[in-house]
Amino acid sequence: MNQAEVSQLMSKLRIRVNPRHKNLKQPDGPQGRLNKLRRTVNALFKYERLELNYTLADETRGYAERLISEAIRHGDTHKPTMEMADYWIEEKQLIHKLFKVLVPRFNDYKTSYTMLYRAPKAYPDIVFPRSVLELRGNPFPAILPQRSDQRNFIHNVLLDEAKKAYRAEKYEEITKSLEEQREE
Repeated sequence: MNQAEVSQLMSKLRIRVNPRHKNLKQPDGPQGRLNKLRRTVNALFKYERLELNYTLADETRGYAERLISEAIRHGDTHKPTMEMADYWIEEKQLIHKLFKVLVPRFNDYKTSYTMLYRAPKAYPDIVFPRSVLELRGNPFPAILPQRSDQRNFIHNVLLDEAKKAYRAEKYEEITKSLEEQREE
């Protein structure tokens, strides 16, 4: 089996996933860890934006990306994909949301389906780093402002021209005052 055939067996994720899972301390052991991740993936699909500890958010992101990737690749008629969705999503109406809302939204995306931001620390209260995990294209306002080039908007062009005229007027006044001082 060559490399081209191997790459077709599994869909490629658009984020980096560590080969070793994060250490999410749970008194229930590995099963408690999986249950916590299932609840978090479920909440991410339900609310589309979560604030979590960074380690939990980073771990959840990989599972959510994989689930969306498989849903896009195989659709809701593929039995293993449906079993995986049934395992990871506890609320069954969210399975419908995954295949009918999220898959069409992310179908043409060339980037990752989730965004992970580091949240600021609230000193001295929180010792663990916090983060915000969200699905792209959600209905909420953007966390980071969009940095588009707004130089050519009419009000910015008018303001720039007004600044230039004001500076030219001030420079002319300064040169006149300097010339008057020289003459004296």
